[in-house]
Amino acid sequence: MSVIIVLAYVVTRSRVFTSILKGELDLKNQLCLIGVFGLFSIYGTLSGIQLLGAIANIRDLGPMIAGLMGGPIVGLGAGLIGAAHRYFLGGMTVLPCTISTVIAGLAGGMIFVLRRGQLPGVAFAALFAALMESLHMGLTLLLASPYQAALALVKQLSLPMVLANSLGIGIFTFIVANLIKERETEAVKKRIEGELQVAREIQMSIVPKIFPPFPNRKEFDIHAVLEPAREVGGDLYDFFLLNEDTLCFLVGDVSGKGVPASLFMAVTKTLLKARAHEELTPEQILDAVNNELCADNDSAMFVTVFLGILHIPSGHVKCSNAGHNRPFVLRADGSLEKLPKMRGIALGVMEGFSFASYDFSLQRGDTILLYTDGINEAMNPAGELFGEERLEEILKNNINAAAAGLTRALKDAVRDFAGGAEQSDDITVMALKWHQGTPLKCQEQHS
Repeated sequence: MSVIIVLAYVVTRSRVFTSILKGELDLKNQLCLIGVFGLFSIYGTLSGIQLLGAIANIRDLGPMIAGLMGGPIVGLGAGLIGAAHRYFLGGMTVLPCTISTVIAGLAGGMIFVLRRGQLPGVAFAALFAALMESLHMGLTLLLASPYQAALALVKQLSLPMVLANSLGIGIFTFIVANLIKERETEAVKKRIEGELQVAREIQMSIVPKIFPPFPNRKEFDIHAVLEPAREVGGDLYDFFLLNEDTLCFLVGDVSGKGVPASLFMAVTKTLLKARAHEELTPEQILDAVNNELCADNDSAMFVTVFLGILHIPSGHVKCSNAGHNRPFVLRADGSLEKLPKMRGIALGVMEGFSFASYDFSLQRGDTILLYTDGINEAMNPAGELFGEERLEEILKNNINAAAAGLTRALKDAVRDFAGGAEQSDDITVMALKWHQGTPLKCQEQHS
C-alpha cells in the first residue's frame, strides 16, 4: 500500500499524467503508461507472499489501473508485461494467473471506453478490483490442477487478494481524484483571479487617474491615489468641472470590501456625478443620492462621502459630509485645521435624511486634504493603528508640498508604518491646492 501511494503521487505529478488529463493519449503517453504499470505488475508479483505453492499478490492491479487511465491498448500492454513475467515463473497456477492479468488490463480499458475517459470513483474502482480478483479465483479453480490443491489455495488466497487489490486501486483512484479536483479548483481560482483583475482595471478606469487632470488650469492643483486592499474595493474619489468656475470634488468609502463593495462604489459614483449640477448645493446632491441608494437597498450597504464644491476664482468652498472622515485644511501660513463636524449620516442608511453644509475659504497656497479610514486605521505587524496624530505630523511636515507630493508622502508614510502587515482596508487620499484668488471670509455651519 505504501508503494501504491508513492506511485500514485509520482505518476499524478508527471508531465505525462498532466497531458493525459487533457485528453492527450498519443503513442508516447501510451507507451509510458504501459511501461510504468507493466513494471508495477511485475513488482506486484515479486512482492507477493508464497502460499501453498502459489503467490498472493497485487499483480493485476497494475494492468487494471493502466486500463482505467489509458484505455484497452494500454491495459493490454501492461497486462502482457505482467503476464509474461508471471508465465516464466511457472507453478500450478501459472495459466489462470497469466490469463487473469491480461483480462484485468482489458477490462480496465473497456471501462475507460464506456466512461469516455473519465476515471471512476473510489467505490466503483474497488468493486471492479474485487470482481477481477473473484474472476482470478474462478479461473484458478477451472484451470489449475489438481483441483483439491487449487480449492485449498483459493480458500486461503481469495479474501486477502480481493482486499489487497480493492484497497490498492481505491487508494490510487482516491489520490488521482483529489489531484483532479485540486487542479479544477486551481483552474477556477485562476479564472476568478483573472476576472477580478479585469474588474480591478474596470474599477480603476472609472476614477480619474491622469494627472494633472486640467493642465491648462493654473488656479488649482489636484491629485488623488486609490489602493484597494483586495483586487477590488469600495473606496471612491472623483472631481469634475460643473462649469468654467466651479469644481466638484468628493471622496467616499463603502461599507465592506471586495466585489459587493466595488459594485456599490460604482453605483454611488455614477449617482453622485449624475446628480451634481451647478444649480444644486452639496447637501442637496447628497440628499438626492441618499434617497436613491436607500430605495430597494436589500444588501443594507452604505457609503460615507465628503463632497465639496470649489468656486475657483474666489477659493470659496461649500461642502457637506455624509458620515465621512473630516478633511484637513493645510494653511499656507503653516497652520493645520480640521473642518468641523456637520450633521450627516452615511448614504443608504435612512431615506429622507436632511444633510447640513459648511462654507469656508481657501487662501492662496492652502490645501484641503480628504482621506478614507484606510489611512488612520492602517495597522503595523504589532496591531498598532497609524492614528490621527501620525497623520497630522505627516501633514505638518509637508504643509507646503504640491498636491501630488502630499498624497505620495502620506501614502509612503502609511506603507512604512505598516511594514509587512497585510493592508486591512482600502486607502484613498485626495489633495486640492488652491493657488490664486481673493479669499472670502469663513462662514458658519448651516443647514
